[in-house]
Amino acid sequence: MQTLKGRTLFISGASRGIGLAIANRAAKDGANIVLAAKTSEPHPKLPGTIYSAAEEIEKSGGEALPLVCDIRYEDQVRKAVEQAIEKFGGIDICINNASAIQLTNTLHTDMKRYDLMHQINTRGTFLVSKVCLPHLLKSDNPHILNLSPPLDMDAKWFGPHVAYTMAKYGMSLCVLGMSEEFKNQGVAVNALWPRTAIATAAVKNILGGEDTVNISRFPSIMADAAHVILTKNSKEFTGNFCIDDNILSESGVKDFSIYADVPFSQLAPDFFVPLDIPPPEGAVNS
Repeated sequence: MQTLKGRTLFISGASRGIGLAIANRAAKDGANIVLAAKTSEPHPKLPGTIYSAAEEIEKSGGEALPLVCDIRYEDQVRKAVEQAIEKFGGIDICINNASAIQLTNTLHTDMKRYDLMHQINTRGTFLVSKVCLPHLLKSDNPHILNLSPPLDMDAKWFGPHVAYTMAKYGMSLCVLGMSEEFKNQGVAVNALWPRTAIATAAVKNILGGEDTVNISRFPSIMADAAHVILTKNSKEFTGNFCIDDNILSESGVKDFSIYADVPFSQLAPDFFVPLDIPPPEGAVNS
């Protein structure tokens, strides 16, 4: 399968950034996109709503269903999935993109923020996957894709922001467990993570500012990498923790300069990428 034409994707948190980039890439194939996110009104610091995202998706060639959904609440997730089924008749792909972040140490992490990260990242991923799974099991090539990192137990990823790391690794543990649980039923469960910072509004306005954006790759690298994963045979590719440039290199991509304005040596590295997962030669030379 080399196209997502006619496939239905249920994506959490796809009103902007990487989630929207993945949605737009699938839409170019003619996919149906269910946008399940909280942003019905513009955020004071972050542009875009589920409605503006839906307009983009339809301009890209897909069909969009924007749904206001806070994935912390089971009733809202179940309602959103029911609406998706009513609209498109099924769900082929579940993408767990919604995430909360706060890079603070133990003493500076208030419990309200701790709870938010765990409710959205770990619990939300488990819940959305659980509710989508009965419908994924009816698909001929079902995929769950979590935007989460490899499970590298190096203490350097925990010390500065243990609360966030635990919440993010919870998403990865869902990949580890669910891929094993559903491998005999043909549901692929994989993770995708960027090697470098990605130039999103969140990075610009909340995490790093314009300087970090200038040394980040474009969201299109994650969108193209996700497309490679989601068009694979679900019975043959599951339980993988993929890094964006590696999965693209394995699919034949040679020119990585299209994904950034600066050479590889100047790019800001992302968290959680183990040293034993080196970049492909083509990426380093771009």
